[in-house]
Amino acid sequence: MALRKVPSVLIKRSLFCRENVWSRRMTTKRRHREVIPEDEVRVFSGIQPTGIPHLGNYLGVIKLWVKLQEQYQDVMYSVVDLHAITVRQDPKELRENIYKMVACLLACGIDPEKSVLFLQSQVRQHAELCWILSCITTNARLGLLPQWKEKSNTKSPSVGLYTYPILQAADILLYKSTHIPIGEDQRQHLDLCEDLAISFNNKFGKVFRVPQVLFSNTARIKSLRFPENKMSKSDQSSKGRIDLTDSNDDIVSKIKSAVTDFTSHISHDKENRPGVTNLIDIHAACTGETPQDICETYSSLTTAEYKMLLADIVISEIQPIRERILWLLSDKPHLQNVLYQGQEVASVIAEDTLKDVKKLIGFI
Repeated sequence: MALRKVPSVLIKRSLFCRENVWSRRMTTKRRHREVIPEDEVRVFSGIQPTGIPHLGNYLGVIKLWVKLQEQYQDVMYSVVDLHAITVRQDPKELRENIYKMVACLLACGIDPEKSVLFLQSQVRQHAELCWILSCITTNARLGLLPQWKEKSNTKSPSVGLYTYPILQAADILLYKSTHIPIGEDQRQHLDLCEDLAISFNNKFGKVFRVPQVLFSNTARIKSLRFPENKMSKSDQSSKGRIDLTDSNDDIVSKIKSAVTDFTSHISHDKENRPGVTNLIDIHAACTGETPQDICETYSSLTTAEYKMLLADIVISEIQPIRERILWLLSDKPHLQNVLYQGQEVASVIAEDTLKDVKKLIGFI
């Protein structure tokens, strides 16, 4: 049987309806967003304990966190170990990775006197709010998110891998957070958080604030070996990333062997010269210079000479951090104390929010 051709007018009407629904949805979100006075801003963000962060993590996330703690009065950062167990973890390795992440955050400049730094699993209210929010989240809504399609090819994927965006929303809403620094790849998950905040407020009464996004101005740092991909721990080659504990010699070696091209001068051209562009983006993120200024200043250098210049810049940025990391890892009681102090503060805020939530939904 021949398929009946769909009239073009119906296709146009369908597209119009879809755009209209999206427009109404965005208008609804804008209507629920508040203008937050600066003294009421609460920044929240979390990072998984994957061990020692690499240069991309530092320049794209952690450096922004340090800047935000200087800019705002109320800042909370969490090592999100509950998220880490959505895939299988070796318990000893996970425990060690938590210590490594805390040490790295402190070494990079996160100050417990200016930020609340805590371990997610030590604040039980995260899991409680996650369950409550999961009861107002539809399976269809979760199915729109990309994480299941991206990670479900692992052997026997867990339910947690499917539902962790709800826990991510609970992490944010539990502290009535107003501003969330995220990467572009997390935009859809924050959309879910906004939807759940609005849905809960409409169903039961206003308790949550609809959070706003803070995007980093730093270009995404790419792999040194495969510059079309982001720098990652899962990189096919360890030479594709620079870890914050890499030695000076390792840094020089990795930058010297970074994939570039056969043009000898430097230029910032993402489409045609992704390797060289990535090196310039690293330079810009380390020093605060613009890519255009860098290209003009070092126009006389060959690519090989520029790599050596960049290696010196990266070393000057990482060496003091590496030394502080190693020192902090030798004092785990201090790291435990930092997390304990953060947990005390976070638990008080979390319990206040959860009491409001429980009262509104009818719990005694």
